[in-house]
Amino acid sequence: MKHTPTKLRAPAYSFRGAPMLLAENCSPGPRYNVNPKILRTGKDLGPAYSILGRYQTKTMLTPGPGDYFPEKSTKYVFDSAPSHSISARTKAFRVDSTPGPAAYMLPMVMGPNTVGKASQPSFSIKGRSKLGGFSDDLHKTPGPAAYRQTDVRVTKFKAPQYTMAARVEPPGDKTLKPGPGAHSPEKVTLTKPCAPVVTFGIKHSDYMTPLLVDVE
Repeated sequence: MKHTPTKLRAPAYSFRGAPMLLAENCSPGPRYNVNPKILRTGKDLGPAYSILGRYQTKTMLTPGPGDYFPEKSTKYVFDSAPSHSISARTKAFRVDSTPGPAAYMLPMVMGPNTVGKASQPSFSIKGRSKLGGFSDDLHKTPGPAAYRQTDVRVTKFKAPQYTMAARVEPPGDKTLKPGPGAHSPEKVTLTKPCAPVVTFGIKHSDYMTPLLVDVE
């Protein structure tokens, strides 16, 4: 129950289980694995030997007498004439490809852009430019043709005008209305006296029991 803040309240205690010990709050106990050969002055360790298997000794592959060619040593010791070997054409590399004659563009020798020579002034013939010419309007003001001319019949007297259109039918009611033959004045009995009318029917008695058929 909630407590009323206007009344005094006695101390209250809550019951709960023991909190779980977190690993980050636990400090290590006396369980260190201290090496007995490490003292406060340093490491005190005598000579130690490990027991391993014998290493595999690889056989040294030395060249034999048949690996040498003493008959070919003359060209390295004595002077020899130049010799050429005949072999197939090697494949071309990209680093060895040099540009051909068509890869160069020679400078022009005629005209105003001659390289290394003085040239006379030249002029080009072209159409009139719309920008920067003498007819360019820097103020961008509208001319007389930019305005629409007002019809004189707006401010002057206007002559009568006639339009030609199809014939207009007068408005009317196209619903079907009854004619004289649709009425029967001889059958009127609301405003004129009517002769007695007799109807034929069956007389029922109030004391006769009705006939009940197929009654379960």
